[in-house]
Amino acid sequence: MKRDLRAMTEGKLADDPDAAAAGAGPARTPTRAAIAVIGLGAIGGVIAGTLAAAGRHDVVVCTRTPIERLVVERPQDRVEVPVHALIDAVEAEPVEWVLLCTKAHQTPSVGTWLARLCGPQTRVAVLQNGIGHAERLAPLVGPATVVPTIVYYNGERLAPDCMRFRHAGEYDLAVRDNEDGQAFAELLDGTSMRIRLSADFHTLAWRKLLINAVANPITALTIQRQAILRREDIKALCLAVLEEAATVGRADGARLAADEPSRILATLLTYPADAGTSMYFDRLAGRSLEVDALTGAIVMAGNRHGIPTPLNGMLWTLLQAISDAAGGRSGENGQTSR
Repeated sequence: MKRDLRAMTEGKLADDPDAAAAGAGPARTPTRAAIAVIGLGAIGGVIAGTLAAAGRHDVVVCTRTPIERLVVERPQDRVEVPVHALIDAVEAEPVEWVLLCTKAHQTPSVGTWLARLCGPQTRVAVLQNGIGHAERLAPLVGPATVVPTIVYYNGERLAPDCMRFRHAGEYDLAVRDNEDGQAFAELLDGTSMRIRLSADFHTLAWRKLLINAVANPITALTIQRQAILRREDIKALCLAVLEEAATVGRADGARLAADEPSRILATLLTYPADAGTSMYFDRLAGRSLEVDALTGAIVMAGNRHGIPTPLNGMLWTLLQAISDAAGGRSGENGQTSR
């Protein structure tokens, strides 16, 4: 990374009043680290701006478009912070943390960035939808350690340098309750991000996949925000899709309750009616869709376990057709909301 990012410093840092206000608990004093955020859509923009605002680490953003600042509109305030942007991977050097925030299907397109940023001491937090993060990233990160991460917060990209951040539940992010997950939670000390450490990450990942199994496809296919999920006929469709997907999840080892589908639907109905999803925003913009990592993951898992998935298979076919018309499996980083 740039010379100033390689000069790591240690020491006690002042508590962030924002963390206390958000209920994040008393801040510890982690070692100052170099963090590279790849992908400056809403998910990456929000977490990059949040970390930069806390001022505890050296943050750079890896993006195609040069920017000098990030603005994050949060429920409690609006922060505007200067940022260091890299637009060419040749400028990058290994860092302590990489936060990978592109869509899952865009991961191969940032392989050069990952190769430059990852070293033996690097941890790569994968802030992407879907399951199987570690398996998908292993060929691209060399000796680095992959830290699968579940994103719950809702984000919307209002401009290349401006994001809207909204909480979407009790937690904003979840990781495994192990050494790497605890290190990620420590990295976010002093911010308003609420982190869940779980001994059963696989089940949490499937629960998040169930949310995406209906919220993303339905909003993308109807080109409507989440208010569409409040229709009685749409709720019935969502419940049937969720029942099918939950059966697959249980076969895959997830500990999903018998009433998991109805719980997931109830959770979705607590989200703001005007909130969008990643597929919704991508379809509006004419970009390819993250369909293989979401609906496709359910269908493929069903195939592995010999479980029919006609409803999810139908949605996958329709979404693939839309994605292919928009340019296939490649895509530009842009608005995301998960």
